[in-house]
Amino acid sequence: QVQLVESGGGLVQAGGSLRLSCAASGRTFSTYTVGWFRQAPGKERGFVAAIRWTGRDTAYVDSVKGRFTISRDIAKNTVYLQMYSLKPEDTAVYYCALGGVWIGKEENDYAYWGQGTQVTVSS
Repeated sequence: QVQLVESGGGLVQAGGSLRLSCAASGRTFSTYTVGWFRQAPGKERGFVAAIRWTGRDTAYVDSVKGRFTISRDIAKNTVYLQMYSLKPEDTAVYYCALGGVWIGKEENDYAYWGQGTQVTVSS
């Protein structure tokens, strides 16, 4: 019923920037929360950022605060993750996910997941 498609990943040098997109189809985001998670090789998938569809509330993991910004475009039914000052440790597959009405920071707070987009940051 709900499909999430991530795009915008790629290879960048340290200090560069990327903007990831998460486009939803099958239904609108409505009042739900959209989260970004990432999974580096050999590591568990972890929380990065989230936004309530109203746009009023956002959350970030400490390691990306001040560098990443999550936003949404209501008309396009799309959530973005703008990433600045990228570091090699940001290298991971990035996933977007659709959750409930409140922001969550755990995988089980989200019911629908995209297939991911690769971000690689070279030094």
